Formats: sequence, structure tokens, C-alpha cells
Amino acid sequence: MNDFNFYFKMGWSHIISKDALDHLLFIAALSAPFTIRQWRPLLLLVTSFTIGHSITLVLSSTDVIRFDISWTEFFIPVTIVIAGLIAYKASPKQDNYTYRALLAVFFGLIHGMGFAGSIRFMLASSQKIAVPLLGFNLGLEAGQVLVLMVILLMAAGLIKMGIRASYFTKGIAFLAIIAGLAMCISRYPL
Repeated sequence: MNDFNFYFKMGWSHIISKDALDHLLFIAALSAPFTIRQWRPLLLLVTSFTIGHSITLVLSSTDVIRFDISWTEFFIPVTIVIAGLIAYKASPKQDNYTYRALLAVFFGLIHGMGFAGSIRFMLASSQKIAVPLLGFNLGLEAGQVLVLMVILLMAAGLIKMGIRASYFTKGIAFLAIIAGLAMCISRYPL
């Protein structure tokens, strides 16, 4: 149980920490077009992202794949920019959730590559990786659900105050695009 708790906390802090800005921006952009009434499809998107993240961690920790970390660190903010652009143009009422879920899995693969190098050595030293991976992914998912709740409640509060939902969505999307572009520039591998 100690392994599970350790990795759960690691997954939690992977999203709930000051060093998780890229992850937080991505989740914010992903969730911005949704209202609190649409929590089910949004939860599906976040879980799809976690599944992609998990696949990369499994493949990396078993040494099936390896990635150049400098390119991975560049492509993570690219996913933020794309998610921001999608959110800016989004209309969840007419949305294709299957397309969004597949995109979330793909983006999860990329984000998982960024953390795979850090966790590979810890997981590789353990003969049993199922419990650590389960703990990490559940911690990650719990952190993402907390972030979603905060964003949905913030949006609901602003809407109740008379601010249009589209203004909130476009504001979050714009912030994600600008921050993502700045990260792309700073992380571009030379």
C-alpha cells in the first residue's frame, strides 16, 4: 500500500503544483467550452487524456519506447495551443465528443512522454509496475477532476453574475493560446 500511496501523491502533484502550469493550462483549455451541466462528456475527455498519458508511461517504463525530451517538452505546449484554438471555436452543444476524446488520448500520449523519463527509473526498478501505475494515474485523475470542478464552478459563478459563457470560454482559450505560444518559443529545441 505504501507504493500505491507514494505514486498516488506523485500523480496528484503532477497536476496540483506550481510546476504543473502546462498541465493546468491544457485541462483549462479542454474544459473551457463546457458548463457544469455537461460534466459527463467533460469527465470522459479528461479520462481519455489520462488513458493516453498512462499508455505512454507503460510503454516507457517497460522500455518499449523512448523519446527525445527536448522535442517532447516543445510538443506539450503545442497541445495547449491546439486545445485553446479548439476551445475558442467550440460549441459543445454541436460537438463530436468521440473526436474530442480521441484527440484527448493523443494529447495524453504527448504529455505522458514528458513525464515518462522522470518516472521510468522509479518504475523500472520495481518488478511490479501495476500498483505504482494505478496509484499514479488515479492521483492524476483525482487532481484533474479537482481542476475541472474549480473551472466549472468558476464558470457557473460568472454566468450567474451575468457574464456570457462564451466570454469565459474565449477568455480561457485566449489565455491558453498565448501562454502555450510563449512556452513553444521558450522550449523550441535548437
